[in-house]
Amino acid sequence: MLNQIKIGKSAVETTTLGLGTNKVGGHNLFEGLEDQDGYEVVRTALDSNIKLLDTAYAYGYGRSEEIIGDVIKDYDRSNITIATKAAQDVNHDYKPNNNPEFLTQQIDHALKRLKTDYIDIFYIHFPDETTNKAEAIEALVKARDAGKIKAIGVSNFSLEQIKEANADDVIDVVEDHYSLVHRDAEKELIPYLNERNITFVPYFPLASGILTGKYAKTDSGKFNQYSQAEFDQIIDAVEKVRGIAESKDATVAQVVLAWYLKNPNLGVVIPGARKAEQVKSNVKATAIELSDQEYHQIDAWFKF
Repeated sequence: MLNQIKIGKSAVETTTLGLGTNKVGGHNLFEGLEDQDGYEVVRTALDSNIKLLDTAYAYGYGRSEEIIGDVIKDYDRSNITIATKAAQDVNHDYKPNNNPEFLTQQIDHALKRLKTDYIDIFYIHFPDETTNKAEAIEALVKARDAGKIKAIGVSNFSLEQIKEANADDVIDVVEDHYSLVHRDAEKELIPYLNERNITFVPYFPLASGILTGKYAKTDSGKFNQYSQAEFDQIIDAVEKVRGIAESKDATVAQVVLAWYLKNPNLGVVIPGARKAEQVKSNVKATAIELSDQEYHQIDAWFKF
């Protein structure tokens, strides 16, 4: 049985391991995706007792939501946590739109694609430049009060935007970029979220594959965001993790996921998967028990 967590101040309870579904129907984001693989990925997650499916309109412009909607018809809806996001305005070159009327409309559209009568977690996917964030959130409060959504979230908001949006203390969950190699959230964001009982969901937990152990120092050219020296430090740290992984008959990725699952600052970890086998491998991370010493070792290795 996977561990459970309550989402913010809401009544939503879900598993601490979820499934990121940007590779389920996300044909606009990744080349060579097959819908059939996406169906199998979602089924495998649910069959593995993963409850949370993290999707968005932006993943295939609704296709990811449609696939999830098709699959969940064969399962007990009460055992599934659907998190979706919207903000991209198709009438304005997919630029973010936080207008309350637009967000209300997007919730209704998502419900139809997902073939369900409620969404467990709804996020404003990206901030726009003009809408007052408290006014934007009010649309989600009204949707929650109408029973259309159960928990209120924002994604990719700056801390100042989160504070503006959370003026009435109604935000339950924040999703943002965080991993062992991208730790900016630890400075100010996570302390604020902990103080306000807001759950944190990190995306890109495996850092586009860097934290899986499949890259060497000679692969730095594939990751332009790092200098060679920075990339070398990351690979050195990953190789240290490999030692722990080998001692537990596990993969590097599984140990990294186990570190996130042990981290008290993180709510739900949502690694993505292109194939069902990747889901099964990710689930094995829940059986790995890191000692406190191993946890702190890994933490220190990635503090550059």
